[in-house]
Amino acid sequence: MGERVLSSESIYKGRILELKVFDVELPSGRETRREIVEHPGAVAMVPLLDGGKVALVIQFRLAAGVELLEIPAGTLRRGEDPVECARRELIEEIGYEAGSLEPLAEFFLAPGYSTELMRLYLARDLRRVGQRLDADEQIRVVEMDMADAWGLVERGGIRDAKTIVGLALALQRLGGRGSA
Repeated sequence: MGERVLSSESIYKGRILELKVFDVELPSGRETRREIVEHPGAVAMVPLLDGGKVALVIQFRLAAGVELLEIPAGTLRRGEDPVECARRELIEEIGYEAGSLEPLAEFFLAPGYSTELMRLYLARDLRRVGQRLDADEQIRVVEMDMADAWGLVERGGIRDAKTIVGLALALQRLGGRGSA
């Protein structure tokens, strides 16, 4: 079922992604073109606070054209361990250090055109250390009951895929309770 790469060309290389065009031969012998966004991968965390609360972030997303309510997330640096990236991003975005990070899932965000692999964690035993945003980040932190966050998913108030998956898997891990 694989495709044989006949040629590839880098069209654009930016700070966090590269766009390549591949000419491939399908198993049927037919030739076609694939456009692939190469991405180093990312992490996302469901930060579980005391009392069944979760910390979410609000930030404007230019591609979507709106502010989105999301779980904290970030892009892996070259050679960075995903767990270390998760720890770094929690501090940067919400100002908490995690006592434990439990893997929830790994999934491709858009495998039809991107190599980006998302690693998802449940962050527990959080300790406030202060938010350390990157210079280009405008993020507001919102703390809410896990049940209220899931209610927003059900009503269409949360439309970010990693957040929907993260909240669903965290609730499943927690037995639907929203607390440890």
